[in-house]
Amino acid sequence: MTQQAGSSSGGSALQTDRGNTTIADNVVSKIAGISAQEVDGIRMGSGASQTASNLLGSITGSGGGSQTQGVSVEVGQEEAAVDLTLTAEYGKSIPQLAEAVRRNVSNRIESLVGLRVTEVNVTVQNIFFPQQEQEQERQRQIEQQQREQQQQEQQRVQ
Repeated sequence: MTQQAGSSSGGSALQTDRGNTTIADNVVSKIAGISAQEVDGIRMGSGASQTASNLLGSITGSGGGSQTQGVSVEVGQEEAAVDLTLTAEYGKSIPQLAEAVRRNVSNRIESLVGLRVTEVNVTVQNIFFPQQEQEQERQRQIEQQQREQQQQEQQRVQ
């Protein structure tokens, strides 16, 4: 899958007469994760990993999950292969979503990193319901406001 290009064959902008550029796997993983989520109706990771990420985010106060959640890559000097595990919105065509994800991930990696994408494998692990997410977000906001009010009341008492 991966090609080692030590000579200056002119095939890659990453290997030049003036030196080589190496792209770390985590850079390609982040770009793949972000670009997959740019497709409307997609969440990265499986339902369980999203729940764990949301719980961790609510405890730590950090926003959402990691951009590399559900992303696995193999990066060579000229090529990259991407495996994505994602959750699709209920009611949207999964084959159309998968193709849109493949197209966007390939385009972003090729244009931003300069690697040729040999494949983007998509595994749809779960589905989500947008209305349910909105209700859960409203509930989280209410709980956060209540915690903040309690903290303010405790500070006044002291």
